[in-house]
Amino acid sequence: MIIYNITMKLIGTVEEIIFRNDQNNYTVLVVHSGDQYLTAVGKFPQISVGLSVELEGQMSVNSKYGEQFSVQEVKILQPSSALAIERYLSSGIIRGVGPATAKKIVDKFKNDTLTIIEFDPLRLSEIKGISKEKAYEIGSAYAECRVMQEAVMFLQSHSISTNLALKIFEIYKENTINQVKTNPYKLVEDVDGIGFSTADAIAQKTGVDLMSEARIRAGILHCLKQASDKEGHTYLTKTILYDNALKLLNFLPEDIKAIEQIVEFMVIEGSIKCFTYHGEDIVVTNKFYYQELYIARKLSLLSQNIFQDEIDFSSYIEQYQNLNKITLNNDQVNAIKSALNNGTSVITGGPGTGKTTIVRCILNILEATRKKVLLLAPTGRASKRLSESCGQEAKTIHRALETNPTKDGGSVFHRNESNPLDADVIIIDEMSMVDVSLFYSLLKAVRSTSRVIMVGDKDQLQSVGAGNVLRDIIESERIKVAFLNQIYRQDKDSLIIVNAHLINSGKMPIINNSSKDFFYEQNNNIDDCADKIVDMVATRIPNYFKIDSDKIQVLAPMRAGVCGIDNLNKRLQHVLNPYVKGFQIENEFSKYHVGDKVMQIVNNYELEYYKIGEQGDKTFGTGIYNGDIGHIIEILPNTFDVSVKFDDGKICTYPRSELHQLTLAYAITIHKSQGSEFDAIVIPIVSGAPIIITRNLLYTAITRAKKVAVLIGSKQNLARMIYNNYTAKRFTLLKDYLRDEFDKYKV
Repeated sequence: MIIYNITMKLIGTVEEIIFRNDQNNYTVLVVHSGDQYLTAVGKFPQISVGLSVELEGQMSVNSKYGEQFSVQEVKILQPSSALAIERYLSSGIIRGVGPATAKKIVDKFKNDTLTIIEFDPLRLSEIKGISKEKAYEIGSAYAECRVMQEAVMFLQSHSISTNLALKIFEIYKENTINQVKTNPYKLVEDVDGIGFSTADAIAQKTGVDLMSEARIRAGILHCLKQASDKEGHTYLTKTILYDNALKLLNFLPEDIKAIEQIVEFMVIEGSIKCFTYHGEDIVVTNKFYYQELYIARKLSLLSQNIFQDEIDFSSYIEQYQNLNKITLNNDQVNAIKSALNNGTSVITGGPGTGKTTIVRCILNILEATRKKVLLLAPTGRASKRLSESCGQEAKTIHRALETNPTKDGGSVFHRNESNPLDADVIIIDEMSMVDVSLFYSLLKAVRSTSRVIMVGDKDQLQSVGAGNVLRDIIESERIKVAFLNQIYRQDKDSLIIVNAHLINSGKMPIINNSSKDFFYEQNNNIDDCADKIVDMVATRIPNYFKIDSDKIQVLAPMRAGVCGIDNLNKRLQHVLNPYVKGFQIENEFSKYHVGDKVMQIVNNYELEYYKIGEQGDKTFGTGIYNGDIGHIIEILPNTFDVSVKFDDGKICTYPRSELHQLTLAYAITIHKSQGSEFDAIVIPIVSGAPIIITRNLLYTAITRAKKVAVLIGSKQNLARMIYNNYTAKRFTLLKDYLRDEFDKYKV
């Protein structure tokens, strides 16, 4: 790119937005200035067609867009002409004003339109169809929009993305600029997505003292938050916290006294807690302290309230076996009885050990005894699989709790202690995926008379969110746990389940490429491995097993590298869904076009969707969740909005500014595959950091396969994974809280 060194200013009107990526503020638009049209590129506030802007920057030449204006500073001006005002109002930026209403208003007030709306909005009621109430609403919306644009522009000058700037504005409203100027570190506490580095950069521009209380406080909170977000901890020892804070704040060792002093202040004010735990001084946020304590107390309460003389369900179990022509082993029978006779219980085991069979039997007995049952799972894919295997509706935990989105992008649950779930028994599948915060929210909505049955594989990867719920419950030894060890679902030619158990026990899998479902292809060359993965998905598995490529999932340990998901997604997209014609859209990560397999990578509680029933009827709802997979079915030609149909039938449309919520999903990380099953999986066996390339990562990947599992890579790397039993230790309090609460009442 060539930059002309002359800095200039120009005033013009936004004619068209060509491309917007709100994740990094990058926008390309066409501006009409004087008698010319030019392409402008830069960081813009919430902007729309029809706005008048004053731009300062330099002319440059871009290989894609040609000559363009590279913008360093931008100022939004009020549209001056009647046509510009109408286009501005028609853009939808003012709530309650569409193209028809905009035309009526501008026809009436001409160039004075915006002055009327801002200073005398009730005059809008002079127009037929606009009541005084609506006129007031339009005036209020316009005033809020002006304040919002000023705030967003200010935040973007500090390198904050549009989406995040809007989230900040929703919290602070008209006080946004003042709050950021006076104490930008408050954003670390109040705004999810604002880290210490962002707040610190703003603070240093405004001259905040490096040793200020606000800065040290924000650094401490950031260290605690990073520990939970990145490592799954619910607390840190003081030693680790202080070391991390010293590095983050760039302090000298002797500055630790300043950190200690602020920690003491935060304890006194009640924002954190400090106490001695297992001989070490620890620091925990109020959030996790109360969540883990509540979980322990609620599970103890549920166990007490259901305590009764044991009922013999043998006749029901025998009846179920006769009806389904199966024979349950002793472990399975005991697991069923334990679940039905206890207020809380756990059923854990690897693949093929009969967890699903047990759940079916429990459902059958509960139906016969006229109990209301709620089947739950953490993700959409897991709940769909549970529904299919049990023949009964299963819901995601979020859906059961009736998620209500909040204006700041978060959510609250409609179901809680005052509005509990209507169920006698709640069965939660894939319990290993459930983190502390989600389980806390669920238990708040469980009646004290309900039973809770938790089902999962304790050897799967830990939850993405903070905590170690399933393992802590099991290791507390206070809740009834049924361990299933005998492989029950297996035929003589199947190796997926056998090898999953071998790997989980630290042994090399049986390599027998004459088997019908488990295959290993030895290859020491990483580039060859990538070639073979693409060929396996595009040609070999579809031709040999008659499994459509769409039902084959590549599961990779990492994002980066030749066999990482970023590279494999590009290669698989090129082969499986090459761009031929039509519209495509791109961001800094990928290009997308119709037919692409995509995954939602964040929870979006507000995104609207609809489903089409068998009779063609539509049902509507909101909420698309992290890990949901679907396909792009349309890219709208004018707006470049993207429509996606997810595997569970939900159809929704993403504005171009929300495209960063999607990623290509021909290849996904193993962590993202938790709770899912695929007809066939292909796993690259690669080298990597020992904390990543682990046994339970491989075990989790293999247990995602329903029909075929294919491993490609070197035997040396395979052995390294299997013999590497590293599991990152998570600092949690739940296990001991459970022991304390249960022992308190001798449950």
